[in-house]
Amino acid sequence: MKTVFLTAFILMLSGCADRTVLDQVIEVEKVGFLHGLWHGVIFPFSFVLSFFMDDVAIYATYNNDELYLFGYIIGVGAFVKCVSINFFHYISER
Repeated sequence: MKTVFLTAFILMLSGCADRTVLDQVIEVEKVGFLHGLWHGVIFPFSFVLSFFMDDVAIYATYNNDELYLFGYIIGVGAFVKCVSINFFHYISER
């Protein structure tokens, strides 16, 4: 049951990954810290999906540089930290 829930959760998160065509980037308002944070959290799912789908990217090209990057790094770090804590907790209980 946990595997089914985890798979459904991963698929739900991966649906949030997006990609914008270069022509649209010029007209779109640049994204900032919160978008960077979210894109960092869903990075692993976006990365895997980018192999199978052409319209999924792992990084927003229409960002405002420093703030987006800061949020992105924090998001990736938060994801890695959560996974590592759960992994080591699982290993220690065995």
